Amino acid sequence: MQTNLAEQFKNTADGDEAEAILRACVHCGFCTATCPTYQLLGDELDGPRGRIYLIKQVLEGQAATERTQLHLDRCLSCRNCESTCPSGVQYGRLLDIGRKVVEQQVGRPARQRYQRLLLKEALPRAWLFRPAMKMGRMVRPLLPAALQEKVQPVPAPGPWPRGGQARKMLLLDGCVQPEMAPNINSSAARILAALDVELVVAPRAGCCGAIRYHLADHDGGLDDMRRNIDAWWPLLEAGAEAIVMTASGCGATVKEYGHLLRDDPAYAAKAHRVSELTRDISEILYDEQAGLQALLKQRPPAEPVAFHPPCTLQHAQRIRGKVEELLRGLGVDVRLCADSHLCCGSAGTYSLLQPELSHQLRDRKLANLQATGAARIVSANIGCQSHLQSGTPMPVGHWIELIDQMLA
Repeated sequence: MQTNLAEQFKNTADGDEAEAILRACVHCGFCTATCPTYQLLGDELDGPRGRIYLIKQVLEGQAATERTQLHLDRCLSCRNCESTCPSGVQYGRLLDIGRKVVEQQVGRPARQRYQRLLLKEALPRAWLFRPAMKMGRMVRPLLPAALQEKVQPVPAPGPWPRGGQARKMLLLDGCVQPEMAPNINSSAARILAALDVELVVAPRAGCCGAIRYHLADHDGGLDDMRRNIDAWWPLLEAGAEAIVMTASGCGATVKEYGHLLRDDPAYAAKAHRVSELTRDISEILYDEQAGLQALLKQRPPAEPVAFHPPCTLQHAQRIRGKVEELLRGLGVDVRLCADSHLCCGSAGTYSLLQPELSHQLRDRKLANLQATGAARIVSANIGCQSHLQSGTPMPVGHWIELIDQMLA
């Protein structure tokens, strides 16, 4: 795609990256066929190709409008288009650049500004989010329906293993997951402890940076990333062999640290190393299949289990088939639904900012998951789990909890 950047974007990091991405696009439109929002709305500007044109126009000097911002806001950032694109267009990175520029030019009405400010300031801070969730559960019947969906009761986590195993890995505890589904990380810790691996949580590590970064607060997101690197670095130097992610959304972001901090002289090398060492829990356990099978003490569930692979696992991290193969190797009847490549509508803060589109995608996904005949749904990202659970009485959890139950 021929591109002529406006003077203010020439020879800048964002401008150079955006130009390279735009020039890779050949207008083929294959991306449109797998875009969830295009399928719902039927508008070219609500598909990847149309949004690429909008971003190109802005970077070439055409003033952004509220309409431009609306079409970019409606994007889920699911990156399904990247899996479809034959030219390797890195749409997700271009979208982040475009959203930041449009945000600077257009601004937002007061209600949207406050809503986004609340999300990017409260969600990444566990010391704010945890008491807010506890209070929300206490008054849940009084909350609006949209908030009741997010404030769901959760079971207490099981015990964390004692430690002392021969190998050590770091675990990103995360920001919202410890309060919304506290058993996920403790399940991962118990399973790995049984495989002689100790999971260590660095006390000062927190939000991966995705929430702020994808809400166009790039500086805030990069600060979150630097804080995590500072928290992990002494433990990595002491011999921790990997950084384990139990939320695929966090994993997708941490694996991008090396790229996102490439121009920071104080952090570039460390960020690159952190990204190299970051692995989804499925990648770790996929390599430990023989050990897991030897440890199995309980028969797998008799009823089939439906697996929903999050977009951040299959399209951002490009991890496909590992969870299914791992579960089947343990005797689980695991099934994928008809549109397993499409987004469920959660997409980080999208379900709060675009509830109508988000619910349409969720309900369609749930109908297909239920059509598999499964007794329960498992996924690999806390946002997807919470979003799906809000629309069905069928139990929804993380696949790691299923293995934990089988090994108990």
